[in-house]
Amino acid sequence: MPVPGIDRPLADVGSVLGAEISDSTAKIDLQLGFPAKGIEAELEQAVRDLISVENLELSVSSKITAHGVQRNLKPLPNVRNIIAIASGKGGVGKSTTAANIALALADEGASVGVLDADIYGPSQPLMLGLAGESPTSTDGQTMQPLVSHGVQVMSIGFLIDPDQPMVWRGPMVTSALNQLLTQTRWDDLDYLIVDMPPGTGDIQLTLSQQVPVSGAVIVTTPQDIALLDARKGLQMFRKVSVPILGIVENMSTHICSECGHEEPIFGSGGGKQMAADFDVELIGSLPLDLRIREQTDSGQPTVIAEPDGPNSRAYRQTARRMAALLATTGKDYSHAFPKIVVEES
Repeated sequence: MPVPGIDRPLADVGSVLGAEISDSTAKIDLQLGFPAKGIEAELEQAVRDLISVENLELSVSSKITAHGVQRNLKPLPNVRNIIAIASGKGGVGKSTTAANIALALADEGASVGVLDADIYGPSQPLMLGLAGESPTSTDGQTMQPLVSHGVQVMSIGFLIDPDQPMVWRGPMVTSALNQLLTQTRWDDLDYLIVDMPPGTGDIQLTLSQQVPVSGAVIVTTPQDIALLDARKGLQMFRKVSVPILGIVENMSTHICSECGHEEPIFGSGGGKQMAADFDVELIGSLPLDLRIREQTDSGQPTVIAEPDGPNSRAYRQTARRMAALLATTGKDYSHAFPKIVVEES
């Protein structure tokens, strides 16, 4: 049975924990490897179409496990999966996409955090309505993440004056990223969404070589110049053995705020062609809509501001597909093995 909206069979992204079927009644217990509150009704209809019984009692739960990371690294304590949201160039809406994907995953039932890794230009504090706030510390060594709409958040933007430029060289930037990641007291996260800076520089290399990343998502726009840089970003993650979960084509069509007319002003089909070229999936196509910008600038991203609107549905569908694709990758079992210590006798 294919899972609605995921285009994957149930066996790939979940399992049947139990089933009792009689002539007119069926009791079925499904467990998915990704959060899926938003498609429970569609799942129930899919099961009804499959077994055609009068009375159906369907139980749907999610169990999100830690997935494999780079071979020489282990998952962070209290963080099951780190997902990097990256782009080859700036201005493609990566941070807006990261914020809305994180909020969508939380609304689907996952425990989610956001790490703003753009040290030079942090934007998540403003986007998530936390501008001007600062984290607290109970021990003088670690920081409590701030919380917005149920999502845990950490950013260098909480620790500096918003008008202060970060005139730092590479080693200082990578050190700051590591401190933000490891000295934040993340509270039992299913997913930590990392909003990456654009490009393939120091921060990208640090993240891919020192941070246990379960997968990366490449955000691009349809025009050729953005796709050219996005290809470089994708290739960089592949070279350092970070799985590519898929591509998100942002600003795929412009929606007129007056009449609702859609027009692909940046071209069309670029993300789909790039996905085909690199044998990965196009996990979402998101619109260019004035309301998305207005909502994000006000600290109420689209998933929160218009939870039932078409733009919000697009973000939710993208988030579910991303999480489902992660669920198909190898699981991490390093936590199940004891630490081996060799001592001289």
